[in-house]
Amino acid sequence: MSELRKLFGTDGIRGVAGEYPLDAKTIFATGAALARLLGSGSGPLRVLLGADTRESSSWIAAVIAEGLQSGGAEVVNAGVITTPGVAYLTHKHEFAAGIVISASHNPWRDNGIKIFASDGYKLPDEVELRIEAEIFRQLETGARADSPFLAPAVDPRFVLEYENYLWKLFPALDLTGLRLVVDCANGAASAIAPDLFTRLGARVDVTHAAPNGRNINANCGALHPEIVAAETLKRGADLGITFDGDADRALFADGNGKVVNGDGVLLLAARDLKRKGELNHQKVVATTMSNMGLEAALRADGVSMLRAPVGDKYVLEWMKNHHASLGGEQSGHILFPALSTTGDGLLTALVVLDIVQRSSRALHELTAGLKVFPQVIVNVKVKEKRPLEEFVTIADTIRAAEAELKDNGRVVVRYSGTESLARVMIEAESQSLMQFHAERIAGAIREELGVVPVG
Repeated sequence: MSELRKLFGTDGIRGVAGEYPLDAKTIFATGAALARLLGSGSGPLRVLLGADTRESSSWIAAVIAEGLQSGGAEVVNAGVITTPGVAYLTHKHEFAAGIVISASHNPWRDNGIKIFASDGYKLPDEVELRIEAEIFRQLETGARADSPFLAPAVDPRFVLEYENYLWKLFPALDLTGLRLVVDCANGAASAIAPDLFTRLGARVDVTHAAPNGRNINANCGALHPEIVAAETLKRGADLGITFDGDADRALFADGNGKVVNGDGVLLLAARDLKRKGELNHQKVVATTMSNMGLEAALRADGVSMLRAPVGDKYVLEWMKNHHASLGGEQSGHILFPALSTTGDGLLTALVVLDIVQRSSRALHELTAGLKVFPQVIVNVKVKEKRPLEEFVTIADTIRAAEAELKDNGRVVVRYSGTESLARVMIEAESQSLMQFHAERIAGAIREELGVVPVG
């Protein structure tokens, strides 16, 4: 990820709704900047707009639409829809760009702006840098439409079209007799998931599918997979599925009430693709956050694992460079480039269900052999994201942990690309050593960069 970017993180522009860079002035400038940069091509400038269920999504959508229209763009509004739904429809209908108003897994007070190019892929860093420069230019000119802002009317056909696309991807998939628990995180999946899985014949117990603008991701969804795991066990279901707020990722629970994260999905998908002769070069692209146990399990199956930087756009970049047919993140962003241009939680769920059906094996059997090394992640809220190597205490503490763990563990310390957090992840065979070093490193970061609690 480029250190020069000031607005874009690993997944678009994100922050607290109503505060810079998600204040009305900057949002309007973002729309105007996009229209200016996209408008150099031939033909009418058409942009597809979608959003999740946050309280702020409607007004942010209205403001960015006004900015786009001020630059001559025609804005088509798909309403509440998943992020990958916008990516698919943008490419299919040849929109100049697709924009999603969402902060994914963040709390309801946050929001964000995700942008897809006309080919359905997320923008490369260099394009985001050009957009940033134009946003700042727009802010300097002071160009701004008068409020109140009004988003274009919602065209409901897009959500159904996307659902039909997913349904037709697996024509032989029949879930009759299967009982599922589906946690929609009170987010965008609420508009699609219940109907999709029911159409496929499953008995579906839907939870957290009543969004009210403030309950998205709240004690539910992919941030809390233990919730769907407990419900799956309690209801005697065969499998549980849980999404994040914009449904670009999914996590699972097996019939024993055990969480199956993205590492587990990568393992079962890699095994299936290898059996079918479709695992290119016998490689899987994961990230620095994937467990050492996944690497060992894949190696036992004759598959090598590459580690990309965190962020599904970077996983995809590595996949292209290494011609890989499977990649993803422990968090549940799984990439199947033969099927989609971006991580898609609903698609991932269908792939998993298809493998379960074809193999006639339960989910826990399909992930057998994945011995998970103990792992701890400590998040530290920071005032600013200065390079950690600038601080001698932090750098020395990290080096000490790496030296003691050596080949029996891993240390990954990085900033979140979507929140003001430093993440300390340690994996080790020794639980006590893992916890000790994680707390030491987190303490060093708090001392140098941490936010002092108020009150």
